[in-house]
Amino acid sequence: MDPQLFAKDLAAKPQALTDLASWLAGADPWGVLPMASRFVLVGMGSSHYAAAVAAARLRHHGINAVAELASSDLLPAPDGHTVVIAVSAGGGSRETIAAIDSYLGHAPVVLLTNTPESDLAARVEGVVDMRAGDEVGGVACRSFQHTLALLLALESRLARPSLDVVGLLERCAVASADLLARREDWLPDVRRLLVGPQGTHVVGPARRLSSAQQSALMLREGPRLPAYACETGDWSHVDVYLTKTTDYRMLLIAGSRWEDELLRWTAERGSTVVAVGADVEGAAYSLRYAGDSDDDVRLLSEVLVAELLAADRWSVPG
Repeated sequence: MDPQLFAKDLAAKPQALTDLASWLAGADPWGVLPMASRFVLVGMGSSHYAAAVAAARLRHHGINAVAELASSDLLPAPDGHTVVIAVSAGGGSRETIAAIDSYLGHAPVVLLTNTPESDLAARVEGVVDMRAGDEVGGVACRSFQHTLALLLALESRLARPSLDVVGLLERCAVASADLLARREDWLPDVRRLLVGPQGTHVVGPARRLSSAQQSALMLREGPRLPAYACETGDWSHVDVYLTKTTDYRMLLIAGSRWEDELLRWTAERGSTVVAVGADVEGAAYSLRYAGDSDDDVRLLSEVLVAELLAADRWSVPG
């Protein structure tokens, strides 16, 4: 893992999104998917973060879909109508391999991966290449974004044909380029406000909880900073208590209808809030970017804020 190469991977996001859009315009990545009426998505870490949001979106549209940690001892039992979608960027996590092994011979398994040439890929019924390229920094940043993009393509195929994933990716390329181009303007303020002695809390709405989870992971994985994720509505039930006793610093992934209660508590207790994707009253800083009024653009783009903060802090000696 290397901070300079991680920054290089982040800088390549706009072009990678553009390339993915061009490929999807003429490809059917989920053409390998067998017929099914039930979908079980399994994965670990950021793969699970993306899968959980994707499964929730599919359920919202009436599709029987669940996402489970591959490490679970309570994986759903297969039936004659189940297809398992295993999500693994590297194609080699031992928990995901074990989950796949438990399903082989009982249900078709399709692998969504950034390494379609892996040994695991040869054992399943179909492979979907997320096409994130080589992440030279050693951190799954583009592959997380591409996982979400391919799962949105699955949603378009199964439940929401009106979802133009190609156009969405083109808009996300613009959003990412905007954040990258202006980072010298916003990053010093975000760094000053969010990096504190007791860590950073990232809070986001349930429909984009993966953004909060992945943002916190990026701060932990690269610069090894303490960082924690929470859902906006649930925050008032489980994390609010820390605002009374700690130097509480929050990166708020904006867009939840439950923000009013959260902001009441943070204002009363003098907590620091940095908002991303909207102008939030009471926030110490609100970071806007191109296309952030589109919820799907937010889903695929907003993690870049924490990634750039992570790259910045990771490069600091000691």
